[in-house]
Amino acid sequence: MGKITVTQCGDIEGLRVIEPAVFGDSRGYFMETYNYNDFKEAGIAVEFVQDNQSSSSYGVLRGLHFQINYPQDKLVRVVSGEVYDVAVDLREGSATFGKWFGVLLSAENKKQFFIPKGFAHGFVVLSDTAEFCYKCSDFYHPNDEGGLPFNDPDIGVEWPLPEGMEIIQSDKDKKWGSFRDYCEKQGK
Repeated sequence: MGKITVTQCGDIEGLRVIEPAVFGDSRGYFMETYNYNDFKEAGIAVEFVQDNQSSSSYGVLRGLHFQINYPQDKLVRVVSGEVYDVAVDLREGSATFGKWFGVLLSAENKKQFFIPKGFAHGFVVLSDTAEFCYKCSDFYHPNDEGGLPFNDPDIGVEWPLPEGMEIIQSDKDKKWGSFRDYCEKQGK
């Protein structure tokens, strides 16, 4: 392997932070952002079918999103700026159901975050702007969206929000039902 370093995220099985080998000199740097064989050797044998990229300004908070019937594995990274990225375990029968993990992703640290199927996902932009890229293992299905409030007290994500930051959300993200509602619908 050697081209990537993969770290388990706390006690939440399946979540991984990936750090690629970066080769730099006076001209700049080079890195492989994805190599199927390296990821497979690290236990992430996922076929990605769609790449997405978004641009957001300071204070934009996207999420917490998930696909209901067509869940997606995601490999996310930041190519410009800085975000705090969060995944919440929603997997049926998981010992860490409802637990969250967050990681700072930036163009500078070049870290990637692998989020398996069955997690809600979101991020907040901490820099003036950020460009966020992600690979998905299934196609986006617009009628299959689910979400949870970013500040749901039963999940308790500790977002590193600077004092005075105004959170900017889509109208849709402001209307998601609570984690408690989600659990009731799932029979938990």
